[in-house]
Amino acid sequence: MSGFAFAWLDCEFGGLDVERHDITEIGIILTDYRLVETASAEWLVRPRPERVSEEAAKIFGYEPELWAKAPTLREVLGELVELLPKNVKVVPAGQNVRMDVIFLERGFQSCEIAYPFDYHVIDLASLYYGWSLVAGQEIASLSLRQSATEAGLLEGAVQHRAMADARLTLDTFRHFIGRLSPREPGDPIPLVQPAPGKKA
Repeated sequence: MSGFAFAWLDCEFGGLDVERHDITEIGIILTDYRLVETASAEWLVRPRPERVSEEAAKIFGYEPELWAKAPTLREVLGELVELLPKNVKVVPAGQNVRMDVIFLERGFQSCEIAYPFDYHVIDLASLYYGWSLVAGQEIASLSLRQSATEAGLLEGAVQHRAMADARLTLDTFRHFIGRLSPREPGDPIPLVQPAPGKKA
């Protein structure tokens, strides 16, 4: 895995429809394959005002005057590419990171910049679900808020901001990795018993 790095990403959007809304904020924390941090950055991204919904604006605290001074998506994506480590596969990681990937893929395409990330993703929601099975604990949802609260890293309401959510996601991921006890080499993996009446 030493040929991999991970980009812990969170983006804010003017809404959830990639056809109708723009990226408004990007936060990224880069780690090596052992989750040791190597770099980080965050950007406001200047959207087209008509592509920011009222609902999304309230969620991430959109201020038109502030965002009007932000760099364009092309400028931000250029800086993001320069930040990424070279000669390794950089895997997007995050909470429900497929949504971020969808918007980023469209953004790179529209700016005619080569997409720099690997096609695999690492998602906190999958780890949290896996932990719940191992722990035998029911969970109410797969949200970042739910998993971070379970980890003791979050209390009360918080405003969505890209870097804060990227940081919370990485910290929560580390927490649940630590809660999964590794097996000793050679320990057998328990077999799943077939349901009654079914052959293994």
